Amino acid sequence: MATTNHNYDKLGAGYLFPEIARRAKAYAEKYPGIVLQRLGIGDTTQPLAPSVVTALQDAAARLGKAATYTGYGDYEGEVFLREAIRDLYRERNVELGLDEIFASDGAKSDSSNIHAIFDADNVIAVQDPAYPVYVDTNVMAGRTESFNTVTGQYVA
Repeated sequence: MATTNHNYDKLGAGYLFPEIARRAKAYAEKYPGIVLQRLGIGDTTQPLAPSVVTALQDAAARLGKAATYTGYGDYEGEVFLREAIRDLYRERNVELGLDEIFASDGAKSDSSNIHAIFDADNVIAVQDPAYPVYVDTNVMAGRTESFNTVTGQYVA
């Protein structure tokens, strides 16, 4: 019988961004004349630039035809992107080889996966406040005990 990872039950702190949204909403309701300036969670405020929309549409069209379909990109990131990064650094008198450039799918997944290379018995330290994924992924990996609601911290 399949079982679930019991460490997920320790995520008592909740995810930071919904908590911020709840508090902002409550504040706005309590003080309706106040205009909140939201600077916190990287939510977009403007539409994508036309060049980005065009690039996305072009890439999707290429993937929709057998002659131009590429499948998954290189593990290290698309070659054209790594070449562009190398060229940008070259303009600044920095020489890099393509094998020195890694374009990942994003910092959030990288941050959440890096702990996997360390044994679970290693001690971790995370600054406070911290981006939630730094703490949550270590909780889910079993590196903490329970969440202390009084202190707002996890027990080591």
